[in-house]
Amino acid sequence: MQPRIPRQSAGEQGGRWPDGTDLEESFSAELASAVSGARRRAVRDGDRQIDTAHLLHSLLESDAQARELLGDGPRIARVLGYLVQRSIGYGLRWQSSVEDSGAVPVVTGAAGFSPPAAAALEDAWARAARRGAARAGGVDLLAALVADPLTRAAEVLARAAVEPHTVLARVESHVEPTPERP
Repeated sequence: MQPRIPRQSAGEQGGRWPDGTDLEESFSAELASAVSGARRRAVRDGDRQIDTAHLLHSLLESDAQARELLGDGPRIARVLGYLVQRSIGYGLRWQSSVEDSGAVPVVTGAAGFSPPAAAALEDAWARAARRGAARAGGVDLLAALVADPLTRAAEVLARAAVEPHTVLARVESHVEPTPERP
């Protein structure tokens, strides 16, 4: 039986944007770690693509700043509890299906990602670029994940009583524009 997410060489593991740019060249070390963790999680779960719930799960495991902005300890525990349960009950209806919130246009350049996950990564990079940062960080991805209310990540957050507008407000008040270099 062939894996649903094709194995990639070390040079291809990050995927590419439609313009041919390596995805992970656009990410901070923390975000690159989260994306790699999401890829491993999707392969292990036998999922066709990396979806927004995979990204959220790995982001919360690898980025302390994103965890802090999501909320208090019990809230994080509830979110992680739902994410862990995806392979043993909650989320089983997601198996053998591709995440498509319908809220974003299909992004074809990020191979191995669901359309909403690819759009969230692109949005994270765009958020970083707007504030003058060279690389997107975990906080940028967190903001992108809570911005689309029709994704798997948003469904998990809603079940854990996480209010997206509150998280976005925390991110906006926390993230400062990157100072211009002389």
